[in-house]
Amino acid sequence: MAGGSFPDFVEQVSLIDHHVHGAFHADGDEARFQNSLNEGNTEPLAKPEDTYNTQIGLAIRRWCSGILDLPRHASPADYWSRRSELSELEVCRRMTRAAGVSDWLIDTGLDAADYLGKAGMAGVSGGRTHEIVRLELVAESLIQEIANPADYVDEFGQRLHELTRSAVGVKTVLAYRAGFDQDLSRPAPAAVVEAARRWQENPGAGTNAKLTDVTLIAHGIHTAVSMKLPLQFHVGFGDRDLDLHKTNPLYLLDFLRSPKVRDTPIMLLHCYPFEREAGYLAHAFENVYIDVGLAVNFTGSRSRDLVARSFELAPFTKILYSSDALGPAELHYLGARLWRNAITKVVGGWIDDDDCSEADARKIVQLVAHDNARRVYALP
Repeated sequence: MAGGSFPDFVEQVSLIDHHVHGAFHADGDEARFQNSLNEGNTEPLAKPEDTYNTQIGLAIRRWCSGILDLPRHASPADYWSRRSELSELEVCRRMTRAAGVSDWLIDTGLDAADYLGKAGMAGVSGGRTHEIVRLELVAESLIQEIANPADYVDEFGQRLHELTRSAVGVKTVLAYRAGFDQDLSRPAPAAVVEAARRWQENPGAGTNAKLTDVTLIAHGIHTAVSMKLPLQFHVGFGDRDLDLHKTNPLYLLDFLRSPKVRDTPIMLLHCYPFEREAGYLAHAFENVYIDVGLAVNFTGSRSRDLVARSFELAPFTKILYSSDALGPAELHYLGARLWRNAITKVVGGWIDDDDCSEADARKIVQLVAHDNARRVYALP
């Protein structure tokens, strides 16, 4: 077939990373790097060097060593020594450019001084960047600024509309703040105002206000739904401050059955260990899409099985690529590298077993790599 072998085609296909965060831009010590390789523990690790003895630790030393001019499977000491010789920005430049990503859709909810923003990521990677607005962050800034909670409903809507003028989607971290086993029907305006009043009067709603009230979270979600922009939900695996069992996306069934939600693309992010449940929802609901980002990095050599499971039931037009990388730029590269490895083995295996033609396989790869994201997010 024209265009080289199927593995060559997978290597060359450009990716749209539809959910990602900024990379580190300033140099840091080894403990910061090691701690960044543990997604679940939100505290400094007692033995940060243990992160080298994990699937992600093995994967970085196997696949990222060459980007730093090291042999495969470099020792942790050699890897850190070489990394330290290069600036953080140089590591970032090498890793992001090697990823083969044309567009980064950046969740700005974790913007901080340590991380590159949209402009920085565009400059270092050579790719285009687009913003995803985090709903809870909008509420947390608003509650500190309004004088009268009675204004919350109108002010939230106006602010979200303004913030999304240049954004391509929105995101909720309901999974962290309350879990999915909640009533997510649209709350009445009076209930929203009362919830805003309680939150504002709470001494904890100062400069570090953190939205956990389900009424206000649901209000934010439904305000976003009315705008018809793609709405991302964190699902499954994440920091230990979420209750993992309450992030099963099947809890979202009543929400997804709502007629008012049907015209809004619902993007289920990460999904592990609920990738099969998420695949069912993508199968059952026209507006539901899935990815298995984040866990691909952390499952390393086992990510092939994870990617394979994501292809079991979900239509190929409903699966997207993401890395959910944050911090070390190795994660921005490794997500793409492991995804390409998995696709070559999984979809390439279908060709070898005569389960599909090579033409069909290439179409599937293009859908997941970039076509689905370009369509859903209306990217240029």
